[in-house]
Amino acid sequence: MVDATEATAVALGYVMDAKTTKDPKRAVGAACANCALFAGKPGDAAGPCPLFPGKQVAAAGWCTVYQKRA
Repeated sequence: MVDATEATAVALGYVMDAKTTKDPKRAVGAACANCALFAGKPGDAAGPCPLFPGKQVAAAGWCTVYQKRA
């Protein structure tokens, strides 16, 4: 699991719970689980993300690279 204090996570504004971010870029409802980059299955608590090779991100998380899944 990605640690939110890791350099890459900090640079991308990653938080394990999207509701805790104060970043104004986050839209209501945006979270890793519905991001185009999230490679987990629907309902998974965590899953892979290409931004953090070899690690998983929390489905409830969020970062500034968020792209809404089509």
